[in-house]
Amino acid sequence: MSKIICGIQQIGIGVTNLYPAWKWYMEAFGVDVRVFEDDTVAELMLPYTGNQPQKRHAALALNIEGGGGFEIWQYSGRTPVEPKEKPLLGDLGIFAAKIKCYDIQKAHNHLSNLEKNSITAITASPSGQKHFYVEDPRGNTFEVIETRIGWFKKNPTKPTGATYGAVIGVSDIDKALPVYREILEFDEILADATGSFDELSGLNGGGGSFRRVVLSHSKPRKGAFSRMLGDAQIELIQALDRTPSKLYEGRFWGDPGFIHLCFDIRRMDELEKECNEKGFPFTVNSNVKHNQKGSFDMGEAAGHFSYIEDPDGTLIEFVETHRVPIAKKYGISLNLDKRDDEKPLPSWMVRMLGLKKVKNLG
Repeated sequence: MSKIICGIQQIGIGVTNLYPAWKWYMEAFGVDVRVFEDDTVAELMLPYTGNQPQKRHAALALNIEGGGGFEIWQYSGRTPVEPKEKPLLGDLGIFAAKIKCYDIQKAHNHLSNLEKNSITAITASPSGQKHFYVEDPRGNTFEVIETRIGWFKKNPTKPTGATYGAVIGVSDIDKALPVYREILEFDEILADATGSFDELSGLNGGGGSFRRVVLSHSKPRKGAFSRMLGDAQIELIQALDRTPSKLYEGRFWGDPGFIHLCFDIRRMDELEKECNEKGFPFTVNSNVKHNQKGSFDMGEAAGHFSYIEDPDGTLIEFVETHRVPIAKKYGISLNLDKRDDEKPLPSWMVRMLGLKKVKNLG
């Protein structure tokens, strides 16, 4: 049996103050379901946290209408380090989170009311979809894309869904493709374009020359939460007229910015074998510290997580979820260990996550 990529579970966003950031993301992108919140110590990310365990406060938030979530992450035992300079398009790492929407004009109107000075016009993406870009108050870029497929809620009511993918700067697209096309199974090329692009002119560094490859997956995702996570895209972007910088050079994972892209998966052992064979071994593996069931406790949730790096050091996380809390007060949780790895959860069961909708932060 081979590994199963179920979909993008979340994108990690390092912030300096969790609740104000989450409040903005809730208002902007509807991520109002608290899957878990944890205020403990990150013990296993030592290669990326100065070889020291670091105290942190993190929350995983979803928009149950469709898309992956946000893992909003704040150091609470050290002062987070901001980038020395504002990221340029094509710098190495995650430059932007892709956000899905059902109606591009509705989404643009909504986000214009929040960030009228940091939003671009609606244009066509290289893959022919309507899209625009917007910055949050912390300077992070989001690309909002119209798509009518892959929604968990058949008639979305919120202005946007949540995570639809990422725009990732790489030094050499051809060297990066084995990670994204083979390991992550984004096997379909929607666009491969080279040159200067007027639609990028509103982005920092967007006036340069680039190669852009937009990837999707030809087969529907499988697994428990695949219906909610839906389809996704990755855009790899390579700067052709300058030498890009690493977005996290001299900083820790968890410092402000997009810290990782996380995939919900099944059959971690098979995934590890494949990653080793292709030359991208796990750099972090929670199995070095787990309970007797092989689960690493993540606050109210539990699972097995690992990380690899793409050729430029961008972090890709994998999570094999074992337990998801639904109603802590009543001791109700979803146990995924004994289910068919490929079968989606019934829709009514996924909708139970809505019981964790946030009313008041804190």
